[in-house]
Amino acid sequence: MSAVTQAGGAVELRPPADNLLEVEGLRIQYGGVAAIADVGFKIPRGSIVGLIGPNGAGKTSLVDGLTGAVRPAAGRVLFNGADITGRSAHRLARSGLTRTFQSVELFDDLTVEENLLVAAERPSLLRALGQVLWPLERPGREAVAWAADVAQIADVLQRFPRELSHGQRKLVGVARALAGRPSLLLLDEPAAGLDTEETALLGEKLRELPQHGITLLLIDHDMSLVLKVCDHILVIDFGKLIAEGSPAEIRTNRAVIDAYLGREGGAHE
Repeated sequence: MSAVTQAGGAVELRPPADNLLEVEGLRIQYGGVAAIADVGFKIPRGSIVGLIGPNGAGKTSLVDGLTGAVRPAAGRVLFNGADITGRSAHRLARSGLTRTFQSVELFDDLTVEENLLVAAERPSLLRALGQVLWPLERPGREAVAWAADVAQIADVLQRFPRELSHGQRKLVGVARALAGRPSLLLLDEPAAGLDTEETALLGEKLRELPQHGITLLLIDHDMSLVLKVCDHILVIDFGKLIAEGSPAEIRTNRAVIDAYLGREGGAHE
């Protein structure tokens, strides 16, 4: 339930909005160049939404604007009914909005379990005091066990990242994001560098996440993965939203076909 203060100081409890994320007229600007120009869309709670576009279309800039890495020049971002426009990345992560990155930056001198614990244990004064008084108490272990189970990496928890395959490292990266118990997870190119079998396995894992209360925004160049996994797909090109719809609608959309196939090499920088 979300609390809304009314006139006179009364507080009304409202059920969570159907849309976990709402973006209105978002503009991301670098100097005089608009990387994202007045983009708006909604992500329903419990859904998997895909974000695709040619190289240089603005996908990463959009994710940066949503997750606090870049402050929008205009527009609004509503998360769980609250205006989060311009909030810092760490505040957004604490509120349940988390992202992964294209490169899996794991701590190679820590075990997989320890990598997940770093993400699960958010620092605070009370937690630091608890660690002094009860040094054996590790509140993050429950979240780590849950994330490892969801990503199905429990069998590698005691291994070091350098001992894992690229596909396993990618799953560890997803599990590390899950260890923070997000309600919305933005996955930036999770299939990059994976072979066909590894990509199929990743897709199976992603399809299961809404069952665990996780809503997903999936950004990837692998069209087969996006079309297979997502309920709804957004397409951007030159910083603008040019199409959105179901996988079936996107597959036959002329604007999408032109954006991907109408230029030399199928992409633009």
